[in-house]
Amino acid sequence: MSEISAPEFFMDAFLASTFAVAIAEIGDKTQLLSLFLVARYAKRTPIILGILVATLLNHALSALLGAWIAEWIPQAWLPWILAISFVAIALWLLIPDKDDNGDSAFLGMGAFMATTVMFFLAEIGDKTQIATVVLAARYTDTFWVIMGTTVGMLLANIPVIMAGKWLMERLPLATARIGASLLFVILAVATVWTALTSV
Repeated sequence: MSEISAPEFFMDAFLASTFAVAIAEIGDKTQLLSLFLVARYAKRTPIILGILVATLLNHALSALLGAWIAEWIPQAWLPWILAISFVAIALWLLIPDKDDNGDSAFLGMGAFMATTVMFFLAEIGDKTQIATVVLAARYTDTFWVIMGTTVGMLLANIPVIMAGKWLMERLPLATARIGASLLFVILAVATVWTALTSV
């Protein structure tokens, strides 16, 4: 790989992952979980650290799965499967999430451990976890996909932790969902376009 193409590829993987997750997270159940946890503990730093650890663990596993899948799927099929996956995520993003935290058995573990465990579990099967799998299959630089999706998660949740309900009431959630959906459609089109023009 040339010296010019290497940073461009890193920026593609990192920025696409960061923006995709940051926008997709607006109004997501993990933002509602952040709001719930800061109201429960009123300790912001352990909650932020818990989100960081949970996201790194969850998204690392997801990205490794995506990279593994990309190795086993025939290269001719991969762009089309990825494009369909991006479109499916785009449609899924249009459906609002509900707050289903309630009283959790993990709350007695303290702010950091409760946040780590609850965020990790909340991300299982979530839109952003599936998006991480697909992004890691799309971009071969798995490390930067993990970093990007983690930064995206923090960008979406730290403002909620700091500003709480005031911010959540003012976020244009419907607009954010449409914007996130369009971003994944663009990723689908870009994936197919790259495949067709590289033949």
